[in-house]
Amino acid sequence: MARWATLAVLLAVVVIMLGAWTRLVHAGLGCPDWPGCYGFLTVPQSDTHIAIANARFPDTPVDVEKGWPEMIHRYAAGTLGLVVFGLAAYAVRHRREGVPVKLPLFIAGFIVLQGAFGMWTVTLKLWPQVVAMHLLGGFTTLSLLTLLTLRLRRRARAGTGAEPPAATPLTGFRPWLYGGLLLVILQIALGAWTAANYAAVACTDLPTCQGQWWPEGMDFRHGFDVTQHVGPNYLGGQLTADGRVAIHVTHRIGAMVVLVYWATLLALMWRRRGDSGLGSAIGLVAVVLVAQIVLGLANVIFHIPLSIAVAHNAMGAGLLLAIIHLVWRHQLLPHTRNATAPNTTTMNQEVPA
Repeated sequence: MARWATLAVLLAVVVIMLGAWTRLVHAGLGCPDWPGCYGFLTVPQSDTHIAIANARFPDTPVDVEKGWPEMIHRYAAGTLGLVVFGLAAYAVRHRREGVPVKLPLFIAGFIVLQGAFGMWTVTLKLWPQVVAMHLLGGFTTLSLLTLLTLRLRRRARAGTGAEPPAATPLTGFRPWLYGGLLLVILQIALGAWTAANYAAVACTDLPTCQGQWWPEGMDFRHGFDVTQHVGPNYLGGQLTADGRVAIHVTHRIGAMVVLVYWATLLALMWRRRGDSGLGSAIGLVAVVLVAQIVLGLANVIFHIPLSIAVAHNAMGAGLLLAIIHLVWRHQLLPHTRNATAPNTTTMNQEVPA
């Protein structure tokens, strides 16, 4: 089950990258219906099928080049859903053997909700609120699957007696780690709002925006208006330029806050790491954080090239996973457990909880 959960994590990263690719090539409405494409299981290809599709949806004629990114994303998301449902079914079937059940069932239910947001993304014509929630839902699914994988792998190690060696405590960092995790989640939410409103290209220079440190006329009220009405079609965005600049600048400020916060926290943890065993986890977060900042700068410098923009989304997922891994490893240190090493029976009782 741990292996399948690991596979689900990798597949979730692929789905997130495919979602970014679909959005960046403006293919979010490549298929105007859901879950099929113009009433077919695949993108219409033959002249006959294209004629039927155009008759069904006269306002949105078939564009094969935009239909395929959308359908490939749906196929990958559907495959992920099947894997998650399989994990939930396995957990229920083997629940008497101590296999965790609540988390797999919760993830399965969340996948259904995520599928609904995918449908609303199409039926509500890329309404920014739904698009942003759909993007956040993808990162949430990835986080939950990562947590499940970590629990299952720990349970597997406990079953074989291969627990990691005892480590020294690293106290005082727990609230700061959770605070940093919250900051990254908020920054991901800002990134989702930036993408949903096509604000990534609102500023094309660095370190200023449109030649100013604080651009005049930024419209925060409209830029962050979550009560805007639905429709008719948000492909390309409907916000004013001033509203998009406000979103973009806020996202930049958020990136600087995350960078300063985590650089300070990681430096302090590195100095006090001792033989806690957290050195590799701390280093991983540092490397991914630097890579994400570099990709964000490259997006602006090179005007959002497709490869860099997709990599920026993927690295955002990577940063979230690296931080979750660090928090998890920190939780397993002695200051979060009993001072004495548990015996096998105690460990087997603790792991499912």
